[in-house]
Amino acid sequence: MLNRRNFLTAAVGVAAAGTLAACAKEDGTSTGTSSGGSKTITLGFSQVGSESGWRSANTDSVKSAAKEAGYKLQFSDAQQKQENQISAIRSYIQQKVDVIAFSPVVVTGWDAILKEAKAAKIPVVLTDRSVESDESLFVTLVGSDFTDEGRRAAKILEKVLEKAGHKGKVKIAQLEGTTGAAPAIERAKGFKEVMDAEHKDDWEIVVSQTGDFTRAGGKQVMAAFLQSNPDINVLYAHNDDMGLGAIQAIEAAGKKPGKDILIVTVDGVKDGFIAMSEGKINAIVECNPLLGPQLMDVVKKVHAGEKVERWIKTEESDFMQDQAKDALPTRKY
Repeated sequence: MLNRRNFLTAAVGVAAAGTLAACAKEDGTSTGTSSGGSKTITLGFSQVGSESGWRSANTDSVKSAAKEAGYKLQFSDAQQKQENQISAIRSYIQQKVDVIAFSPVVVTGWDAILKEAKAAKIPVVLTDRSVESDESLFVTLVGSDFTDEGRRAAKILEKVLEKAGHKGKVKIAQLEGTTGAAPAIERAKGFKEVMDAEHKDDWEIVVSQTGDFTRAGGKQVMAAFLQSNPDINVLYAHNDDMGLGAIQAIEAAGKKPGKDILIVTVDGVKDGFIAMSEGKINAIVECNPLLGPQLMDVVKKVHAGEKVERWIKTEESDFMQDQAKDALPTRKY
């Protein structure tokens, strides 16, 4: 996997602009003219899908930022299927867009299409998620440190347990993200690092399964967890939407989310903060979806052949339940 801690810098070339007719769900949006009469930059962007509130906010951010920048945005929704993303990227290549950006569904299986883009001299920018591939095949990653988010989730759980006055064994259910996706892999890894180093004797992940980053998946899987492991007392969900679905299953089982089962999630979407203000989620590790402005700045530099950092990080915070009501009105997504 792309090593997020050891990036160097790189410069890239440019290519001609065009339009897209992709195989996935498409939306050719945000046409404009660059300032000074220069040629409008055409950006081909392939989104994972619309599986969560976070993803919807991310899509809105990319579209609005492209419009603000005056870029021509060719947008494709992959509906959480890698084959759709590959088809969309191949179409971007055939239409000779200036820059390609995408948020990969999973980490593997990208070498062939990235080599096609490189052969066409079209620079590729990763957004949100990383890939396992030759790092010379893409320019940079604009996104979060998912491993660190997992570590932060474990550290904030320590505070949650202390505040709740919890005594005894911590029996954790983990709702994983989409199998093979970078945030699922790395958020699990970071959490386990802290758990193994500092809580080997008192914390245990008793059950762990993917909920595919969806609310429906979180509800279904949590219901099964409670059937097989009724003594779970902590839930760690890789995103808010799965946590929100799990809350429904917990309540249906006659338990109180946030009390009988302490809940830590990742993302920080508005619905998650509402649940936290109601005492149903105990803490949230923020993952900022508003990557659009950073992405458009990178696209401008890449198109001009300027050097960019190999990893452009987003700024994020952590929130406990008692901060929810104050923070809720400021939620932008």
